[in-house]
Amino acid sequence: MSNNAFLTELEEALTNGPADKRAKTLRRVTDLFVFGASHFSEDHVAMFDGVFQNLMVNIETSARAALAERLKSVANAPTGVIRTLALDDDISVAGPVLTESERIDNASLVETARTKSQPHLMAISNRREIAETVTDVLVERGDRDVALNVARNKGARFSNIGYLRLVKRSEGDEELARTVGSRPEIPRQHFLRLLSTASKAVRISLQNAHPEIAAHVEAVVDRVAVDIQKQAAMSRDYTAARDLIENMKRSSNLSERDIDAFARAGKFEETAVALSVLGDLPFTLVERAMVLDRVEPILLVAKTMNMSWATARAILMLCAGRGGLGADTVESCRTIFNKMKPETAAQVIAFQRSRRQV
Repeated sequence: MSNNAFLTELEEALTNGPADKRAKTLRRVTDLFVFGASHFSEDHVAMFDGVFQNLMVNIETSARAALAERLKSVANAPTGVIRTLALDDDISVAGPVLTESERIDNASLVETARTKSQPHLMAISNRREIAETVTDVLVERGDRDVALNVARNKGARFSNIGYLRLVKRSEGDEELARTVGSRPEIPRQHFLRLLSTASKAVRISLQNAHPEIAAHVEAVVDRVAVDIQKQAAMSRDYTAARDLIENMKRSSNLSERDIDAFARAGKFEETAVALSVLGDLPFTLVERAMVLDRVEPILLVAKTMNMSWATARAILMLCAGRGGLGADTVESCRTIFNKMKPETAAQVIAFQRSRRQV
């Protein structure tokens, strides 16, 4: 077919051609562009951009997906059509350019991450390099798989806010905690905060990944944990709870049954104060056990007070918040609690009190 004939076909397709004819013409235009891309000026690319955009109207998904596959690796692909493909609702169309195209700008990636599906976010998280403005949205809006995948991406860069969100999401997720903590450029303050809420196994793994601070990490983590506890405590008012519990104590009407009822009713302040008063324990020690996202301190407090598993479980569920605890975690806690001896728990509590002077 001569150039004149092709131009005539193109004009007809753009004007009023049926979808199948437009798709056929789109394939021919794509061939023409890809084969000659390295020789085209920006004016030529802009012209192709307009042609692509017109031909893409009302064509089948498969044709749009084929276009995305052809253009995803072209160094000077038309930016307008690349953006249109990236914002397509169908991941088979958007995925190739979201993952591989170097012609899509960060603003378009952010818009896609804010408005499209989780598979779109996953595609972005696989890019060779990802700017902070983009990872901020991925960590905020992405599901667990997206967060884990972008944390594994060595070409991803995270802002201070991004790291804060990642560390928060890592609580209770050992795989994510290991992945985030193993990033070599993670700022020290975020790494220490991550350690302060990590399980023992994760903490050992992360200390091995950062041997430069392993020697003194425990002391630093203790200070970070106390800071977290203090920050959480600042948002709570215990005045009413203290008055209530003191009145109950004076009337000899304070027992484990009350603590169980407070916990099951979701009354954090009353539960914390009652544990402190009934167990004759420093309030800061009890509150720290309840604020930090670790089950062992709560089990120690309950066992040293010789409480039942039912009450200990109610307190655990209260401290876990809306997310609750999984059945496996609850069963593991029950096993640990039942094997623990009250005198052993009391010795650990006494050591903590002397260590922190609380």
